[in-house]
Amino acid sequence: MRDMRKVVHGLKPALMMLMVQIAFASVNVLYKLAINNGMSVRVLTAYRLIFAAATTIPLALIFERKNRPKLTWRVVFMSFFCGLFGGSLFQNLYFESLALISATFASAVYNLIPAVTFILAVSFGFERLNIQTAAGKAKVLGTITGIGGAMLLTFLKGVEINIWTFHINLLHKGKNGTLNDDSGSKLLGIFFGLGSCFCFALWLIIQAKMSKEYQGHYSSTALMSLMGAIQATIFALCVEKDWSQWRLGWSIRLLTSAYSGIVASGIMVIVIAWCVGMRGPLYASVFNPLMLVLVAIAGSLMLDENLYLGSVIGAVLIMAGLYMVLWGKSKEMIRLTHLDTEEIDEIKVVVTPITVDPENINCSNNNHTNSKSNNVGKDDEHDNDSLKCEHEGQDIESNGKQELVSSLYVKS
Repeated sequence: MRDMRKVVHGLKPALMMLMVQIAFASVNVLYKLAINNGMSVRVLTAYRLIFAAATTIPLALIFERKNRPKLTWRVVFMSFFCGLFGGSLFQNLYFESLALISATFASAVYNLIPAVTFILAVSFGFERLNIQTAAGKAKVLGTITGIGGAMLLTFLKGVEINIWTFHINLLHKGKNGTLNDDSGSKLLGIFFGLGSCFCFALWLIIQAKMSKEYQGHYSSTALMSLMGAIQATIFALCVEKDWSQWRLGWSIRLLTSAYSGIVASGIMVIVIAWCVGMRGPLYASVFNPLMLVLVAIAGSLMLDENLYLGSVIGAVLIMAGLYMVLWGKSKEMIRLTHLDTEEIDEIKVVVTPITVDPENINCSNNNHTNSKSNNVGKDDEHDNDSLKCEHEGQDIESNGKQELVSSLYVKS
């Protein structure tokens, strides 16, 4: 039973990140529908972060009211950049690319995040390359394999595979429903997607640093959502001149804003922050290829997109790369834990009790009694006895300290 609990506890971060990718894949489909309905990406991003802040702030006040870490200006400074790179700027860039190119293509560009995160994490010292070890080789090869599989899924078609007996086409032509076939727009969409990758990678690294200094996942997420909501709202008010874009109504716009804000940018960001604090930024980023697989499945099922053999091969490579990186990361975690355990076991402190002669301890008491009975005419004798006892006490204390120091052995 204890072994089963250890296995479940070890799988908890992986299961949490799987749930995160399912939620993010759903957001991609909903965003595509909302953009197809004619909603502005900038307004949608602002509403999403407002909903996220409205969700995470009460959670932080409820669950961390007694053990909330101390809020410093350094934490506020880091939360500002978390809100910028992980909230407002990242989401505006990514979903602008989603509006200009297809959902699968945008998801494929999004899967460059593990490579960018790995490079930046190694550059900033959060990850070690360790190419000489099997774990380091597995991480490098797994990252390359996952990205290659994502690219293969996007560009290689092959034979069409009909898995589903029915198709639900939720994407109809709307105000922004048709994709722009202009090559300039596609390049701009790819550029926005690459920019979002760098933003997300920087957020993962900053979040890892913030998780160590401010160990309150609810509070840190609330701060990030609040900062991102302020930034995105100011940006949308400055750029978007059509006030009708701010009307949600009971439509796909409200559903997308509420779901993406409460679930994706609220609850899921708390989960990501927890996983980053537990396993590091690279561990969280390597799950991103799963979103591409889920988007491809959702696109073929609900958006009337075709599934090809190249997509299946790419998905297999993505999963293979994912498990290779996870294997390498797990080996590193086991090695670090083993080293920490050995260091703790090597520290041995031995304290030997010091025995002191009671007659020497009573020396001062006897001297005090004699001084009371012989106060007249025996001052010189009293002073000599006191000095003698004082020197004996100092000798005993010095010998005791030497014995204690010699018996204290610390092996490092």
